[in-house]
Amino acid sequence: MKTTISQVNRFVGEEVTIGAWLANKRSSGKIAFLQLRDGTGFIQGVVVKAEVEEEIFKKAKSLTQETSLYVTGVVTEDERSPFGYELQVKDVEVIHEAVDYPITPKEHGTEFLMDHRHLWLRSRKQHAVMKVRNEIIRATYEFFNKEGFVKVDPPILTGSAPEGTTELFATKYFDEDAYLSQSGQLYMEAAAMALGKVFSFGPTFRAEKSKTRRHLIEFWMIEPEMAFVTFNENLEVQEQYVSYIVQSVLENCKLELERLGRDTSKLEQIKAPFPRISYDDAIKLLHEKGFDDITWGDDFGAPHETAIAESYDKPVFITHYPTSLKPFYMQPDADRDDVVLCADLIAPEGYGEIIGGSERIHDAELLKQRIEEHDLATDAYKWYLELREYGSVPHSGFGLGLERTVAWISGVEHVRETIPFPRLLNRLYP
Repeated sequence: MKTTISQVNRFVGEEVTIGAWLANKRSSGKIAFLQLRDGTGFIQGVVVKAEVEEEIFKKAKSLTQETSLYVTGVVTEDERSPFGYELQVKDVEVIHEAVDYPITPKEHGTEFLMDHRHLWLRSRKQHAVMKVRNEIIRATYEFFNKEGFVKVDPPILTGSAPEGTTELFATKYFDEDAYLSQSGQLYMEAAAMALGKVFSFGPTFRAEKSKTRRHLIEFWMIEPEMAFVTFNENLEVQEQYVSYIVQSVLENCKLELERLGRDTSKLEQIKAPFPRISYDDAIKLLHEKGFDDITWGDDFGAPHETAIAESYDKPVFITHYPTSLKPFYMQPDADRDDVVLCADLIAPEGYGEIIGGSERIHDAELLKQRIEEHDLATDAYKWYLELREYGSVPHSGFGLGLERTVAWISGVEHVRETIPFPRLLNRLYP
């Protein structure tokens, strides 16, 4: 019976064949222990000299790291294994022998591992991170489908800057200027006016010359947008969504979180509702914590976000930022024109902002005024203004950065480990 490592629990006591790679091996005279992986998981294969033909035992002992093979054996339960099962090997068939595999079971420098990212992905830790990433994506679709959202795909090539920044990758679109998208939000607003509740999931690009552990040049965003939804209702959707994906990872990635050494007790606390603090009160809190140099109107950096998050054991919303700090499309507070109805969701444990969201301006005249104040080309936003001219309604949305969220939930330090092939300021290879 041919099967995969993830499915061996169905065949306890039976003989199966698994296509796998040799991750590592060790031997002690009359027994060879083969650490096998097949993409679905890892399992130990035990080859006992007295129980197989001599040629098979010799072959098992001579296998090199990352050699591909078919392994046939009997599945047994093993309480000592984190996986719970192992394979009593009866036969080994080499498919392709790997020679001088560059990533050996020793310490390698970051740049070396990044140069060999195409191979580094095979390691246990990277495998676990990618499985956590996949579970977050799966749970995302599940959550929004359950909540009645429609998946919409905004364009990657755009003719304008959604947030009015200059941190864009420009390209020629025949005889026009175009840019790689830094957000699908504006298009999602159009979709929400047609379909009510929508979400997108796709790549975004930002030409920000940053080298921090929280930044990538190419990253993936989940961007929901909702018609007839106000600011506070938007926050409720965000906390329900984040709670959902965290609990899904806890339930479905136990082995991966254990392999990553993640303290799951901290994740178990991540359930809605989340605490909220206004920008005004956040400034006061930072002053109490010794950040005397920050004043009202300044944006928060990583140390500030971390200091604020330390006061809570759940993600915390920082709300009502100054209008001057935020993009042109955010709805002003009805009681204060110097702040907008927005919130950043800051993850615990120093992982920083994972969500930015707001209620959007729904008045056409105010939006036109904001566009002019930001020196944006009115013609480029003509279609966006028309959304407010034909049946405008209050609406809200947010964007969650997938890689930062993966880093937080999996407990890895740098976002470069949370995407299969990271694009960084100094890296376009492999």
